[in-house]
Order: sequence, then C-alpha cells, then structure tokens
Amino acid sequence: MKDALFFNRSTLKAALAFGAASLVQGCAVGPDFEPIAAPAVSGYTAGPLRRTSSAVSDSGGAQVFLAGRDVAGDWWRLLGSRQINAFVDEAIANHPDVAAAQYALRNARELVLAEVGSLFPSASLSNSTTRQRVSQAESGLTGPALEYTLYAPALNISYSPDIFGGVRRQIESLQAQADYQAFQLEATYLTLVANVVSAAINDASIKAQIDATEDIIKIEKDLLDRVQHQFDLGAISRSDVLSQQSTLAQTQATLPPLRKQRAQQRDQLMVYLGRLPSQDRGESVGLTRLRLPRDLPVSLPSTLVQQRPDIRSAEATVHQASATIGVAISNMLPNVTLTASAGSDALSPSKLFTNPNLAYSVAGNVTQKIFDGGNLYHTKEADVATYQQDLEKYRSTVLSAFQNVADSLRAIQTDADTLKAQAAAEKVSFESLNLSQEQFKTGSVTYPTVLNAQQTYQNARISRIKAQAARYSDTVALYQSLGGGWWHRLDQTAQSVPRVDPGYFTGLEQAKPQP
Repeated sequence: MKDALFFNRSTLKAALAFGAASLVQGCAVGPDFEPIAAPAVSGYTAGPLRRTSSAVSDSGGAQVFLAGRDVAGDWWRLLGSRQINAFVDEAIANHPDVAAAQYALRNARELVLAEVGSLFPSASLSNSTTRQRVSQAESGLTGPALEYTLYAPALNISYSPDIFGGVRRQIESLQAQADYQAFQLEATYLTLVANVVSAAINDASIKAQIDATEDIIKIEKDLLDRVQHQFDLGAISRSDVLSQQSTLAQTQATLPPLRKQRAQQRDQLMVYLGRLPSQDRGESVGLTRLRLPRDLPVSLPSTLVQQRPDIRSAEATVHQASATIGVAISNMLPNVTLTASAGSDALSPSKLFTNPNLAYSVAGNVTQKIFDGGNLYHTKEADVATYQQDLEKYRSTVLSAFQNVADSLRAIQTDADTLKAQAAAEKVSFESLNLSQEQFKTGSVTYPTVLNAQQTYQNARISRIKAQAARYSDTVALYQSLGGGWWHRLDQTAQSVPRVDPGYFTGLEQAKPQP
C-alpha cells in the first residue's frame, strides 16, 4: 500500500506542476483586433431619394425608399411568384456551390479545433513486453541460460505552456478564417438566389419580347395583305409592296436571335437550379404576373458594413492577418517545454507498481533563438505588410459596396422614369399606327407614313417590355447590394458542423455570425 501511495503522490505532483504552468500564461503578444468603424456618412447618394415616379402600365406603380428599414430574409417572395419561390428552394437544395461552401466552413472549423488541442498537454501511454534468454557466459559465469519476461509500461507527458500567447493567436487566426468561410457561405447563398431570380426575370422578359414580336409580325402580315390589295387595284406602286415585304422580313429576322437568347438563358437558369440543361421541364415566370414591391428598404450606412457578406469576409481577412502578427512575434520569444514520464520495469505484472521497480522524470526546457539572419524579424514585418494590404483591400470592398447600393437606387429611380416614358411612347405609337392605317385605306396618307408608324410602334413596344423587366431586375439588385437579409435565416447545415462531441465544442462559435 505504501508503494502504491508513493506512485500516486508522484503522479499528483506532476499533474499539479502542469496545472501551475498553465496558469503562468500571460497576455497574448501582438495587436488586439478591433472591429473597423463604418464610414461616417448618412446616405448613399448626393441627394435624398424618397419615391419613384409612376406610370400607367403593368409594373408602373411608384416605389418608396424607406431609410433604416430592415431587409427581409426571404425578400424574393415579395415578387409574388410561386414559381420563383420554387426556383430558389430548388437551387439552394441542389446547387453544388452551396454544398462546397458548407464543407469549406466545416474544414475551417475543424482546423480551429485541431489548434485548440495545442493548448493542452499531450500524453502517450506505451507498454512493452519482452521475452529474453541471456547466456550467463556473457557475465563470465557458468550455468544454464537465464530466461525471463520483462514488463515495461510507461506514461509520457509533454506540455508547452502558451506563455506569450502564440498558440492563442494562431487559434484566433484560424477562427477568423472560419468567420471568413461563414460569410463566404452567405455570399454564395446571396449570389445564387439573386442569379436565380434575375435569370427567371430575364427569361420572362425575353419571352414577352418574343410574344410581342410575333404579334407585330401578325400586324405586318395583315398590312402586307392590304398593301398587296392596293397594288392590285393600281393605287400604289410595286416599291411600296417591296418595302412592306422587307419590313416583315426584318421583323421575322429578329425572332431567331431572341429564341437563341432565351434558350441560352434557360440553360443558365437550369445550371443555377442544379440541373443539366437537358432537364429543363419548361417552368417559367410571366412578366405581367410579377408584383413590384412598393416599399423598398434602404439600410443605414452604419449597418451596411455589418450586412454585406463581402465586407464581413474582408474584415475577417484583416482579423486573420492581425492575429498572424501575434504569432510571428511569439516565435521570436523564448519557448518553454515541460516533460514528464513515469514507468516501471518488472519481471511480473504483480510487481509493476512496487517501489523498487518505479521510475519517473520531470524536466523543463527553454530555448531562445539568438541568431537566424533576420528570418523571424522579417517574417514578422511581412505579416505586418500583409495586414496593411488586407486593410486597404477592406476599404476598397467598402467603397464598392456603397457604390453598388447607390447604383441600384439610381437605377430604380431612373427605371421608373424610363418605363413611364416608354409606356407613353407605346400608347402614342399604337394610336398613330392605327390612325395611319385607317388613313391609308382612304388614301389620305402615303404608304411610307404607315411604314414609319409600324416601325415606331415595334420599337416602342419592345423598349417598354425591357423597361418593365428592368424595374424588377434592379429591385433584385438593390436587395442583393444590401446583403439579402441573411441574418434572418439559418443557412448553415449539418455539412458545416465539425464532427466532435458537443461538449468539447462548447465555447466555440457554432452559430452564424450576427450583424
């Protein structure tokens, strides 16, 4: 019992020594990262924006800019299209970019946990059993050879206390990388959703242009019949018939490019949905069935830097570079390593833990590099330069983000004015075409007047459709430029969660970063 107690006391002393060493850890060297302040501005454009103009047309309602209004997490549902909702759900569930971003986040989190292990002692347990036969002649003795079995279990412990915080800075750097991947995941979601919605709107726009062109072709065919009849009566010249035939042929020639454009747009939409182009089932969105959101959120500039995934990713990169400086500084300072071992050598298992057969050792080692040709110093200076570089890249990202919002706001305002003008132009040109056709029947006007009227109407109708679609597309761009409301959703799945015991993961950030 006394021998066993001696072993336990020795082990306890070693454990207490390691525990005391862990408490010696001081503050981490290097700069402490502070969140970067938002630009001190109150708006995105030089002048205030309150509401757009309205037009007597489909999607012609006025839109109101609401400063400080939050962005909905499912903003695409405001368009009132079940088909778009289904497209978005399918894309999120099927697109490989989303799964890849989930696994990238998991990879980054696993690396954090791997580095956390460096804060703890490492212990290894070994055991060897050796059967030996030794000749007594080696010792100058006579007699039969000796045979015995040697049992030698051993426990080895090694610990490097993080006195200067180098390991903690490395964990901080890896955690910043995990934050970066989390926001890259949000950027992937946002880009994919915006691309899906925009592709569906573009498809609807091209389809509407094809339908309008086919309607115009019908009108021009009817007019060609009238012109041919007038020619047969001798009322007009052959050149007027040829002109109408040429106009009809030119209009018909615009259909194949539109159909090609739509086919390619459909292929792109299928890819966004995670399908192959051959898996197109023909689902589409009607441009006239979409609902234009009336109230448009305009986040405050002070919150935009917290909402944009690209800005948050850039900030995480700066944070990672800042922590790396601390790692480089700690590498220039002394390194302390504590080791301990305990074991036994015995001829039988029953005597393993008896006092004469026990052995242990405790050692401490301090190393400090005194000359390396400036390697560590310049490595640290390189990390400082990287930090400054990433900081400037962050500022560039902020500038681009504010430009995106300003461009979207201006586009929405201009789109409303454009649609108003195009709707009026279409109405006037249609009335002018009808009037000129009636006058042509009675001989009041010449055929060139009719030809000019139908070309004007054709251009006006196609331009109105494009202007109508632009209002939806630029509204989508605004929601995207404001961050897409990811903070109201839980976009991370089981694919992004490290494969560890939940208790071990306590204290590390599992949830999505909040703005």
